Amino acid sequence: MIAEPDGPEDRLRRFATIWSRAVYPVTSTSSTRPEFEAQLLPLARRLSRALTARAFDAAEGRAVGAALVAAHCTDPEALSRTLDCVDAYLVLYCGGDGHAEDLRARCARLQHAMAAGYAGALRRRTLAEQESIARAALQAQGVVAQALHASEARFRAVFEGAAIGIGMADLDGNILQVNGALLRMFGLTEQALRSRNVREWTHPDDAPQTWRLYEELVRGEREHYHVEKAFYRPDGTVLWTNLTVSLLRDPDGNPQYQLALMEDTTERRLLNLRLRYEATHDALTGLPNRTFFFERLEKALGAGEGQRFGLCYLDLDGFKTVNDSLGHSAGDRLLVEVADRLQACATAPGEMVARLGGDEFVALTTGPDTQRTVDELAGRIMNALLAPISIDGRELTVRGSIGIVEGPAGERSPAEVLRSADITMYRAKSAGGNRFELADPEADARAITRHGLTTALPTALERGEFFIEYQPLVHLGDGSVRGAEALVRWLHPQHGVLGPDRFIPLAEHTGLIVPLGRWVLEESVRQARAWRELNGEQDAGPLRINVNLSPCQLTHPGLVQDTVDILERAGVAPDALCLEVTESALIGADDDLLKPLRRLAEMGVDIALDDFGTGYSNLANLRRLPVSVLKLDRSFTQSMQQFPADPVDLKIVEGIVSLAHSLDLAVTVEGVETGAQAEQLRILGCDTAQGWYYARPGPPERLHQLALVDATG
Repeated sequence: MIAEPDGPEDRLRRFATIWSRAVYPVTSTSSTRPEFEAQLLPLARRLSRALTARAFDAAEGRAVGAALVAAHCTDPEALSRTLDCVDAYLVLYCGGDGHAEDLRARCARLQHAMAAGYAGALRRRTLAEQESIARAALQAQGVVAQALHASEARFRAVFEGAAIGIGMADLDGNILQVNGALLRMFGLTEQALRSRNVREWTHPDDAPQTWRLYEELVRGEREHYHVEKAFYRPDGTVLWTNLTVSLLRDPDGNPQYQLALMEDTTERRLLNLRLRYEATHDALTGLPNRTFFFERLEKALGAGEGQRFGLCYLDLDGFKTVNDSLGHSAGDRLLVEVADRLQACATAPGEMVARLGGDEFVALTTGPDTQRTVDELAGRIMNALLAPISIDGRELTVRGSIGIVEGPAGERSPAEVLRSADITMYRAKSAGGNRFELADPEADARAITRHGLTTALPTALERGEFFIEYQPLVHLGDGSVRGAEALVRWLHPQHGVLGPDRFIPLAEHTGLIVPLGRWVLEESVRQARAWRELNGEQDAGPLRINVNLSPCQLTHPGLVQDTVDILERAGVAPDALCLEVTESALIGADDDLLKPLRRLAEMGVDIALDDFGTGYSNLANLRRLPVSVLKLDRSFTQSMQQFPADPVDLKIVEGIVSLAHSLDLAVTVEGVETGAQAEQLRILGCDTAQGWYYARPGPPERLHQLALVDATG
C-alpha cells in the first residue's frame, strides 16, 4: 500500500513553513518560530483562496501585506523575502489544477497587492510614530520654561534615536538641526547638510502643490502638510520620501520653526514599480499582457468626442504544429521573435502591442484617423511575418490571421470590442488564414447565433438530434468484451456532431440534463437488451452497459424510480447496468446524496467511481461510498505508452489496484492506446480497460461485431 497523496491543507502548511523559515530571522517578534508560523498559516490560506478564486480580489493581497506589519515584520528584508517566497512557492503548493500561465499572472498581481498593503500599513505605522515625535517636540517646546533640562533631554533622545529622518529649520529655510537618520538618507555630513537651504531642494517630479503648501506653512496659514517628495543625493541618485512638515510656534503662538519628518521610501517605490511591471507585462515576451491591454483599451474607448480606435487581433496559423513537432521550447522562441517583430510595427504615438496569451496578440491604435492607420498597422504586421524565422536550424514560415475592429470611442465596451475582433479573426482563419478581415456587425451576429447552443438544447432533444456511440470495456485477462460505455453525441444541424464536452455543461446549467440523462439511460438499456437478444444465451455481447450520471442527476428525486422503471420496461436485470459517477461529484458527499446510490447498489446496479485520481482522492473514504468499480483516469497511465514506464506511476497504479481489490472493488482503466500499455496494466492487476487500442466509440452494430469476433476467437 502506498502513502496517500498530500491534501490541500498539507500543501498549505508546507508553504507556511517555508514562508516562516524565510522571514523569521528578520522579524522583531518575541514569538518562537513555530508560533510565528502559526501566525502566517491563516495568511497563507487567504493567499491560496485569492490565487484560485473565480474573480481576482486585490484586497486579499493588501490585507495579507498589512498583516505582516502587524506581526512585526517591519524590516524591509521581511517584505523582500516574503515576495520571493510567494513568487517561488505559492503557485507550486496552492495552485491546484489551474492554468499555469493564469496562476503566475494572478500570483504577480497578488505580490503587487501585498507590497501595496505592506507599504500602506508601514506608512500608517510610521505616520503614527511621526505624530508621536511631533507631539513630543511640541511638548518639549511648550514646557521649556518649567522643565527645560528634562524636556530637552527627552526631545534629544527622541530626535537622535528615531529611525526616520528629522530636521529643523527656521522660517527662511535655513537648516538648524538634523539627526543621524537624515544624514544617512542623504549621504552628507552634518556641516554639508546644514549649509543647504530648504528652498534649494526642488525636483522635477515635485507635485504641483508641494511648494504652495510649503509657503502656506511658513506664513502660518497651515499647521502641517504631508507629501511624497523626491530629493537628489550628491551622487546624482534620487531619494524618495514620505515627507511631513509641521509648524512650531513660540509661546505667543507666532510661527518660529519648521520641523520635517522624512521616511525613506526609495526601495519600496522601486519594488512597487517592479511588481507593477511584472503584473502588467508578459513574462515570456516582455510585451504588455492582457491586464495592461484592457486598461489601455478601456481608456481609449472612454476618450472624448472625435476620438476613434482601431484594434488588430492576431492569431498565428498552425502554431500548435510547431509545439507538437519541435517542442514548447521552440514554440516559445518563435513567440519571442514574433513579439519583437510586432513591437517594431507599433512605434507611432497612440499605438501599442500586447500578448493576450498563447499565440494571440493584439495591436491597438488610437486617434482621430484610425480608419486609415489601423489598415496600415495590419499591413505592417502581415509584412513583418513574411520573413522566415530560424529555430534550431529550421526555417519556419509564420502565417497569421487578423481580425480588425475600428470605430468611434464611447460606443462599445472592451469585452464587446474584443469579442468582435475574436469572431472576425476566426472568420479570417476560416477563409484560409494568412490574411486580415474587417469586423462586420452582421457577421458577428451570425457567429453569435451559431454559438447559441443553450437555447437550441430543448428542441434538439424533442427533434431527436442526439444519438449514442458505444466504446467496449475489455477484460484484460482474456481479452473478452465485458461491457460498453454509452457516450452521447449531438448531431447539430449547423455544427455537425458535437461531443458531450460541448453541450453537457450547458444542459446541466439549464436543468435539461435530467430529461437528457433519462433518454440516454433508456436508449442504453434498450440497446443492452437488443445485444442480448442478438446473442441469445452467449456471453459474446456486452453483458453490462455503463451510463454516466451528472451531479445534477444525483440530486434529482426521481433517479431511483426512473432507473427501476426503465430496467423493468426493457426487461433487463439490474446487474446489466453500471452507473458512472465522477469522483469530484462525491467529494464530501453527505448521506442524503449517497442514499439514492446505495438503494441502486442494493438492487444490484453497479456504481463506478469515474475519473478516479483527478480530484483529491481519499482512498480511505471509499469504504463509505456504495461503489463497486474504480475507473482510473487516463492521467495515471499516460506514461505507460512509452518504454520504460515511469516507475513512480507504476507504483501508484499498483497501490491503488491493491487497495481497490482489498475493498472488493474492480478496477477499470481509461485511455488505453497501445498494446504495451494494456499488457502493463494487466500485469499490475487491472480488471478491464477501454480506449482507442481496442476501439473508438462507434455505433452499436460495430460493437456487436467486435463482440462476436471476440466470442468466436
